[in-house]
Amino acid sequence: MSQTAPIAPSEDPKQWVVDFARDFTVETTPGSAAKIPDFREQLRPGTKVAVTFLPGSDFADTIAVCRRLRGEGFEPMPHFAARSIPSRAHLEDWLKALSGEVGITEIVALAGAVDQPVGDFDSSMAMLDTGLFDKYAIRRIGIAGHPEGSPDISDEDIRQALAWKNAFAERTGAELYVVTQFCFEAAPLIAWDRMVQADGNTLPIHIGIPGLATIKTLIGHAKACGIGPSMQFLTRQARNIAKLLTVSTPDKLLLDLARYKVSDPACGIRLAHFYPLGGLRKTAAWTYGVVDGDFTLKPGDKGFTVNREIT
Repeated sequence: MSQTAPIAPSEDPKQWVVDFARDFTVETTPGSAAKIPDFREQLRPGTKVAVTFLPGSDFADTIAVCRRLRGEGFEPMPHFAARSIPSRAHLEDWLKALSGEVGITEIVALAGAVDQPVGDFDSSMAMLDTGLFDKYAIRRIGIAGHPEGSPDISDEDIRQALAWKNAFAERTGAELYVVTQFCFEAAPLIAWDRMVQADGNTLPIHIGIPGLATIKTLIGHAKACGIGPSMQFLTRQARNIAKLLTVSTPDKLLLDLARYKVSDPACGIRLAHFYPLGGLRKTAAWTYGVVDGDFTLKPGDKGFTVNREIT
């Protein structure tokens, strides 16, 4: 059961959800972007779009997608995966291109899921310490959050890294925020948020939300990403084999998180970052239905249904 406060009679749960979803960000890969003829057909102008840099890929592809997104009227946020960067010189060249040619001012700095670094950097902290992001006028930096742990990093190392990044933001004035892996239930996220606030985190948190996809697809992504306790939400549904191809929507998750955000003054969660695991078109159309308030709450605090048709 989600750890949420009771709804006060004078409050409007629909408005909580709208406010929480309004400034959502979304993610794409160069491979997925290649299948989208025009992002303007799926996203509204000015949407912030994170562009991944996956292990073994060419960063030139990330740069190309960022350039395209800027040209189509969006705000690209390239990933910099430390362990996949060959050298400090490469990092500077890429930042120079993105800053000068694309006008990038926001990036996401990650360690990256690579066992052995290919070059100079073994962590996002090593990248931050170069001073290159400041040199190339990067104003905002997303850093990784792990509400359910990580298969690549111990829990203690995760806590120490978050403490280091808080201290880095304080001593440099850098505008850092935490962007998390996707999860499926609010309770583990709320417990984690309370834990990191108690540990001294002051960085705003952008919570990873799984986009619309079949339960089978979500389970595959969750296993690949090492998702923890919240994956039980999926496995409970998957016990009915007929439901494996049912499209799952994160309505209950958004409602619970929105309620938590308005009910707890110490909440560190600020907005939603969507992972369109079943394709951008469906996730974007559904989320705009939420942003527009075009949804109906389900009885018994069980989430909501977006009223428009999602194709």
